[in-house]
Amino acid sequence: MMVTFNLTRKNMADLLLSLHGINNRTPLKVLQDAWTDLHNQDQLPRILQKILKPAKGEIGFSLNEIVSLGNLIEFTNFPQSTVQNWVKRDVRGLIGSPQLGKKYTIEQAAMLFIVEDLKATLDFESIRKILTLVFNNIEDRTDDIVNPTDLYLAYASVFDQIHHQSLPSIKTADGSVNEHIDGYIKKECQAMLSTFDGIMEENLSIVLHVMIVSVLTVQAGFYQAVTKKYVTDALS
Repeated sequence: MMVTFNLTRKNMADLLLSLHGINNRTPLKVLQDAWTDLHNQDQLPRILQKILKPAKGEIGFSLNEIVSLGNLIEFTNFPQSTVQNWVKRDVRGLIGSPQLGKKYTIEQAAMLFIVEDLKATLDFESIRKILTLVFNNIEDRTDDIVNPTDLYLAYASVFDQIHHQSLPSIKTADGSVNEHIDGYIKKECQAMLSTFDGIMEENLSIVLHVMIVSVLTVQAGFYQAVTKKYVTDALS
């Protein structure tokens, strides 16, 4: 019997990095840490079983595999037809063509997960403008201010602190809420900046603002998902 298996965004970012071999944990260890009841790989969804198998050369994903992975992320809706439209039209200039034969790289998968998060509140024109600030030539990851997978991990880590851990009191003396939340998110994003290597001083503000936007859109997406759930429950 297959057990429902969901990953937080930080879990997914850690998994992508471990597949790249630049995480101090193996992919299986990442999954075991995310799901403490995991005792047998046969319990895992088929896509996870597949990526745990030894691979020759650089790991790549088909679009179907990226969709399957994306749908494991909590409160995420990742329809395949939608993603196909993204890579063919809406964010083609950001994602590019498959770079590993017919498969997409880990960084391209991370970019699609980032786009899915930003779609909670932004239109595609805004997404392209925001992401172009930190990613340059899509065929050359070395000219990015921040690697897509690292950016995904950074804002996912901040969101994880907000959503899955204790959040300080969010009300100010005058009853204002949003400013305090924004301030907390900004503070945590600033702390995450220290985890990036080699960012020039003039680019720090760019990365900070993109991280803050990303965290806020994920939070907005969470509230939208919860709202839809309650609407469904009310109408059922």
